Amino acid sequence: MKRPYINIIPVFLSSIFFCIIFSCSNNSAADNLTIKNADPINVSKTKKSSHKPGCTYQDTVIIDGASAVFYYPDSLQLEEIKQLTDSVVYIGSTHEYFYMMRNARAVIKKEWPDLKIIEAKNYRYLLFIKKDNSKKCIDLDSYDNMYGLFVFDGKKSPELVDMMNINTQISFYLKS
Repeated sequence: MKRPYINIIPVFLSSIFFCIIFSCSNNSAADNLTIKNADPINVSKTKKSSHKPGCTYQDTVIIDGASAVFYYPDSLQLEEIKQLTDSVVYIGSTHEYFYMMRNARAVIKKEWPDLKIIEAKNYRYLLFIKKDNSKKCIDLDSYDNMYGLFVFDGKKSPELVDMMNINTQISFYLKS
């Protein structure tokens, strides 16, 4: 006599197999349907902007000689950035900027002591006045980095430099 539960084992194993396969698959059709039928106005509100929030100050700092200008977000701008950014990413970014700026200051003081270091914290605009009295105005709201460094020799237009390559970038700017 044949036992009836022996035929149940393959059915049981195949049902477990199919349950695992269907539970692990992504249902992209349902996701696409949701996106296609979503209200475009509400979708744009939920997307995070890749631009930093605008500065709350409208002041201008005037730079009229060879300088290295470090710029920072103001306190309200920093709070908005903190709210818009994942906390781990925010902490990592501020930590990275702190050490890059500290290193850049040390390199500038050692290698280019003639460059005046200017800290532009509560300013939106940087107004560079060249030796020929021409002017170049930079709106910091148009730059997405929270922190940055502009180098200016008084003759050429100022240049935003990568603080990770501070030696190379400043040398190239000043020598060219």
